[in-house]
Amino acid sequence: MAESRAPFDSDAVIWRTPEGGVVSCVEKIKVMSQNFRELRQLAKDTLEDAILMGCDEAQVRAELARLMESIESEYRQKR
Repeated sequence: MAESRAPFDSDAVIWRTPEGGVVSCVEKIKVMSQNFRELRQLAKDTLEDAILMGCDEAQVRAELARLMESIESEYRQKR
């Protein structure tokens, strides 16, 4: 039996600035939520395709996580 995972709810995330403040612009929050919903659906489709093709689920999940960790932005945050 597959392990049960809590669903990710992008609408419940409180987005923060690099300084720790809250992003309060409604339009920015809508964009972030929509982007995460789209990303979640694409990742789910990728996982399901891989499983249907006989790939190991744990390996695919690990590679999806590794992919996310490898992404770098062209816009560097000041630290």
